[in-house]
Amino acid sequence: MKITDIFKQNEITVSLELFPPKPGVGLGNIKKVVSECAELKPSFMSVTCGAGGGGSYNTIEVVREVQEVNGITALAHLVCVSLGRDEVSKMLGDLKAQGINNIMALRGDLPHGVSENTGDYRYASDLIEEIHKIGDFCVGGGCYPEGHPEAETLHKDIENLKIKVDAGCQFLTTQMFFDNNILYNFMFRLLKNGIDVPVVAGVMPVTNSKQIERIFKLSGAPVPPRFKAIVDRFSDNPKAMRQAGIAYATEQIIDLIANGINNIHIYTMNRPKNAKSIMDNLSEIFV
Repeated sequence: MKITDIFKQNEITVSLELFPPKPGVGLGNIKKVVSECAELKPSFMSVTCGAGGGGSYNTIEVVREVQEVNGITALAHLVCVSLGRDEVSKMLGDLKAQGINNIMALRGDLPHGVSENTGDYRYASDLIEEIHKIGDFCVGGGCYPEGHPEAETLHKDIENLKIKVDAGCQFLTTQMFFDNNILYNFMFRLLKNGIDVPVVAGVMPVTNSKQIERIFKLSGAPVPPRFKAIVDRFSDNPKAMRQAGIAYATEQIIDLIANGINNIHIYTMNRPKNAKSIMDNLSEIFV
């Protein structure tokens, strides 16, 4: 099923994001993670290409596990940086052969040790156009509520998103954020500039102190004072930090849904128990 059709069917959707194992690592553990996430009955599950320009190594195998083995609609990330058209065409052909018709089209980061993009695509919008030429895919894209780190201004970032949507991006998924007011302001700017595709709000349950510095560095998201107070108080107590992080994410999602943001994406970090705790907390809301 195409994800845009899922949005039309459900008043509230909850999706989960996983990342594939590194090259050379077997799929045994990720199969268990996929199975446990599938038991939560998410609207769909997305599979990344790995952080830091990690490529698409095991993405196709994991999306097959999600959709064919566990019966959950899969969304495959496709990162175009440093890739040629032939490589992208092959990946799309492999996905189509597996029955995967939902793609998250991203520019991505340069691989470690690479200083410039040597591929055929400069922007995600270029990749989106290519995908639509090759097959009948449902294509999503990423967005940053605080503004893309490389954008000159917030207005310029919105202009670039409009180019992406005009190229055929059918829905947007946000980078993680920790202050809902930032998202509400972002939604206003989107609508003001004629961007009315569905927006999926990305929420990250931060449950241990080791995640914190890396998460805020990757996302570029500012640390809200309320969240900083939680980290300062509980980061040295793993059980308390996990409980507080789950509670913060739960409260964030409740506020989003109460204010009309009905598509929620949980960045699981391959920890199904964290996703389950959140979904248990919201069992009557997610009906």
